[in-house]
Amino acid sequence: MDVTMPKPETTLPPQEVNPDPALEKRARRVLSADYKLRILREADACARGELGELLRREKLYHAQLSQWRRELAESGVEGLSKSAPGPKSVMTAESKRITQLEKENQRLQQQLLVKDHCLELQKKALSLIDAFDLESRT
Repeated sequence: MDVTMPKPETTLPPQEVNPDPALEKRARRVLSADYKLRILREADACARGELGELLRREKLYHAQLSQWRRELAESGVEGLSKSAPGPKSVMTAESKRITQLEKENQRLQQQLLVKDHCLELQKKALSLIDAFDLESRT
């Protein structure tokens, strides 16, 4: 005879996930030109092995320092104060609008073509029904 012991009841933690609101959406940091200059001076003054500590403390990457140095060399302090990230758009506002209108025009032409085909099918169906009615009367 096989005797089994009852399983103890388990209490599981609640299945809800409550994320920390502070981590939900982080805003992009905006760094001033003065801050960038100060960090560049500190980085230049760092001895061997101290640069990593500076970057970790300020939560920066080495590539940012390189970019800031390049901007400072090219445009001076004004280059550091630029705030537009990413490459500039190749298309002007007018060309974007033209592209948008061309897409809309193509969509509407396709829609018109489908509607024309539907009308042709309806006409053929009506003519077949009329032909069937004529045959059934005779």
